[in-house]
Amino acid sequence: MPEPEPERRARKDAARNQQAVLEAADALFAGSESPEDLTMADIAAAAGVGKGTVFRAFGDRAGLLRALYEARLEPVREAVESGPPPLGPGTPPQERVPALLDAVLCFKLDNRRLALALEEHGSSSPYQAGHYEGWHSLLRSALEQIPGLTNPGFTAHALLAATRADLVERLAGEEGVPRELLRTQLADYARKIAASPPDTSDRG
Repeated sequence: MPEPEPERRARKDAARNQQAVLEAADALFAGSESPEDLTMADIAAAAGVGKGTVFRAFGDRAGLLRALYEARLEPVREAVESGPPPLGPGTPPQERVPALLDAVLCFKLDNRRLALALEEHGSSSPYQAGHYEGWHSLLRSALEQIPGLTNPGFTAHALLAATRADLVERLAGEEGVPRELLRTQLADYARKIAASPPDTSDRG
């Protein structure tokens, strides 16, 4: 049975409004020096919709932040799930672990204000951000493939700690560490962690 025309039109209007809100929020967060001060009313006004429309589409400010973050993250997710080495599947874990961390770092650098706003929301814990568990699971799975490496779950947490949004903001913003230097330092650290531990079983 075909969908009635008014319902189809309402769905199209809702999708169009949602996209307008995401685009407005994207522009506002990118240009704001204090993203924490941006309100749902600010975003609604920029999108040309009522504040109620924003709340119906995203629930609350945290929901809007998550939706915007996920939209920006989609190309990275596609590269991780089906892209070529070293980021995509099938890459040896010693190469993929540094590549995954570099992808996280670059994403945080490119989306510093949004990442900071999202990780600071909700009990002030970045570990409650929805994307965190996904990255942790990917890293843990790669680390589990490295012979002799113990505690892959903890190691994944420790590696991700180097990409926390507040640390990235501190290093890139306050201390002015150049992007490429941050990437090189993190890659060196990740390679050391991901290297297979030496075999000591035959030592006396």
